[in-house]
Amino acid sequence: MATDAKDLITDTIELASLPSVVMTAMEMLDNPKTSASDIGEIISQDPGLTIKLLKIVNSAFYGFPSRIDTISRAITIVGTLELTDLILGSSAIQVFSRIPNRLVNMRQFWEHSLYTAVVARILARYLRAPNTERCFVMGLLHDVGSLIMYRQRPDESRQALEMAANNDIPVHIAECEIFGFDHGEVGAELMRSWNLPDSFITAARFHHQPSAADSHRLETATIHLADVIAGMVHTTTSTTTQTPPLEAGAWELTGLSVDIVETVSTEADTQFGEACAALLPRNEAA
Repeated sequence: MATDAKDLITDTIELASLPSVVMTAMEMLDNPKTSASDIGEIISQDPGLTIKLLKIVNSAFYGFPSRIDTISRAITIVGTLELTDLILGSSAIQVFSRIPNRLVNMRQFWEHSLYTAVVARILARYLRAPNTERCFVMGLLHDVGSLIMYRQRPDESRQALEMAANNDIPVHIAECEIFGFDHGEVGAELMRSWNLPDSFITAARFHHQPSAADSHRLETATIHLADVIAGMVHTTTSTTTQTPPLEAGAWELTGLSVDIVETVSTEADTQFGEACAALLPRNEAA
């Protein structure tokens, strides 16, 4: 039986592995000699991924004025780093669609995650972040550790969900009581196993407590705020999802004002349906 978050990932790694094309594309980004055409050639080796990416970049969510017909063109318009992050996000949804669980409604899980991602992207724009898509994907993946826990330790996960509901406490606090670790730690270990940048690992690990992060605190606080805003304003019928508590000082970490919440949520409501249509296949969004 897994005794810590790392053990849980070790037991799941075959189920939760990214496609080789995705891993190769991520590794190529670390090589300064890699060109956009090199990335495009690798991605194009996977027809299914190519179709999905072209669907995303041609969706209303991005609203580019002319149709994008090739991956190389998508890279030119969207950007190499941004497109690779989108590959990661869309592939992760596919990976976890193959890992069933009986504890949560997967539509509601991904809708919350996607709404968080949309809000994170908007907040990143307010912050003039150089890569808003990175914050989008961090938001999309912030809770994936939960899915590993639901799959590998369903009985204890159910106990944690029930403890949170019965005692009106955050789920991650209940998880720490039951497991000795929470879904943020599991998510961080998953990001590490995928060889993702440290910013992904940190945002996953500390998205409930950004002040505890030693680095990447701005990105982590952005994901934290996006998660809280999504919990507050995005209606869901899920009985397992509670609005996470806002950490004191989170707004100060970003330098943003709480006054933008209404504007951000209004914009997110507009973009959310487009994002669902672009990223969630019918069997996961219906």
